[in-house]
Amino acid sequence: MTEARRATLRDIASALGLSVNTVSRALGDKDSVSARTRAAVQAEAARIGYVPNTLARSLVLGSAMTLGLVITNPSNPFYAQLISSIELRVRAQGYSLLLLVTDESAENEQRATEALLRSAVDGAVVVPVQAEWDHWRRVRDTGIPLVFVNRDVPELDCDMVGVDYERGSYEATSHLVAGGARRLLLLEEDLPITTTADRISGFRRAMTDAGLDVSDDLIRTVPTRRYDSLALPWQPEEAYRFAQTLFTDGHPDAIVTGNDYFALGLLRVLAERGLTVPDDVAITGYGDHPYAAYLQTPLTTVRLPAAEVGTTAVDLLLQRLKTTVERPRKTLIRPELVVRASTGGRPTLTNLQDQPSATLS
Repeated sequence: MTEARRATLRDIASALGLSVNTVSRALGDKDSVSARTRAAVQAEAARIGYVPNTLARSLVLGSAMTLGLVITNPSNPFYAQLISSIELRVRAQGYSLLLLVTDESAENEQRATEALLRSAVDGAVVVPVQAEWDHWRRVRDTGIPLVFVNRDVPELDCDMVGVDYERGSYEATSHLVAGGARRLLLLEEDLPITTTADRISGFRRAMTDAGLDVSDDLIRTVPTRRYDSLALPWQPEEAYRFAQTLFTDGHPDAIVTGNDYFALGLLRVLAERGLTVPDDVAITGYGDHPYAAYLQTPLTTVRLPAAEVGTTAVDLLLQRLKTTVERPRKTLIRPELVVRASTGGRPTLTNLQDQPSATLS
């Protein structure tokens, strides 16, 4: 049996009667090659199954042409959309993507940094666990640029792209106050991450600006099973069980939740207590999951710009590969409050047809 041989540029050149240099320039979309020649070269390359030798190209360019993406939880719908937008942007720029998953584990994150160093990636987009950062300092100090996404590591003074969570929570709370709510409650996730802290800050600021009480007992955190594995998704039953303890002494006018799953649990508890939404209690979510617009009472929620976060992070990283003079940037992208029936809004056809983002933390 004859051993299969990898197709080469020389094979294409020989078949078309061209020089290897011309074939290389045609496959590289160089302007000095005519459209007719480029089309012929591409057709022959496809016919013989030619695959570029990325290692050889890396040696020529002095670049691995690979970017790393370190993500905490790909089962999170926001991160799934983020991965997709980053991969599309990276591929369009001629790079490959090395995906590493940490499952919100500091130990796994350290392993991920070792993998980045072994792979000699050109740069990395990172959603940090936020437990430790010395291993990220080591990566940065080797000259690999980092762009943190969604969560910052201010000790390292690196580029960061995220969502303005504080603004989203502020707008959701202010919307409820404008609708007449005076007794508000915040239902948040009990996790030590900056996204949760930012949403709490937004709630506090909106309440203060409205001249309303913002005592600590108005901020309730749901102990979730994500403590067993922080990478697990949210579960509506966690908020459902917790919310059963909230309505022993009356009920608030409105409840702000840190994610749409918590809002699902609340809706069931309220229905079982004979309370209607939004007449008795108005509710807002966070994330705008696909089901939010299609509930019996469509959910007012904060839509997150997942695709914009991903493409902005890649563009910033690629720019950082070209220059190290400019100081690191912190970019926060504003989310969108989508008003629906759970706060008294009328669900419009536009709201129902819009493609939502998803919750991240």
